[in-house]
Amino acid sequence: MDKDIMKRLFAAAGLPTPKYIAFLRNEWKTAPKKVVKRIEAALKYPMFVKPANLGSSVGISKAHDRSELAPAIDLAANYDRKIVIERGVGGSKGKARELEVAVLGNQSPEASVVGEIVPGKEFYDYEAKYLSEGSVPIIPAKLSRAQAKQVREMAIAAFRACDCGGLARVDFLMEPQSKNGKPGRIFVNEVNTMPGFTKISMYPKMWEASGLAYSQLIDRLIELALERRAEKDETSYSR
Repeated sequence: MDKDIMKRLFAAAGLPTPKYIAFLRNEWKTAPKKVVKRIEAALKYPMFVKPANLGSSVGISKAHDRSELAPAIDLAANYDRKIVIERGVGGSKGKARELEVAVLGNQSPEASVVGEIVPGKEFYDYEAKYLSEGSVPIIPAKLSRAQAKQVREMAIAAFRACDCGGLARVDFLMEPQSKNGKPGRIFVNEVNTMPGFTKISMYPKMWEASGLAYSQLIDRLIELALERRAEKDETSYSR
């Protein structure tokens, strides 16, 4: 769940991830001006401010300028002792595309088709996920064949970098297309190790679009759990 450690693993695996910094709540409480100076020296606005260990976009804010930064950090600090601040992909003039891939497997993970969420708000926050009806899922995402292949390969690489098993959803941010038509860069944002799993959640819907029905997906997860347990039983815990 630690987004800071996760991003370090991505970097070690050679995966592109948005530029970020992390710091502890105690640093913010004792020297807020010093922390702001460090943030602004490393990143440009807009920035996303997040608790390092939380899901469902709880405690996440988008800071467009300095006046919004401190309140955003205070909110994130309510939920965790570590805060992560990311550069906003797309900058102040563009809006990143939010892509997702469902990954399934243990030693030999597989990736689903790529999905996309078009948020009903400025970004896919808690309200857009659970309270409003304006967000639109697109499965499969409208990408070129090469882009879809790249995202799916990156999803498996991110899954392996974090030593995941069973299931995970890998989330990406894609820069908007440039004025000359050049496609935007794709960044791994994070791995969700326990994604939503209702029949209308993105994870099962992406597998359904890939040819694996909901009931078959559950069967496969049970098989993977038994496989993982059998592998674990091969380990000795005493001399």
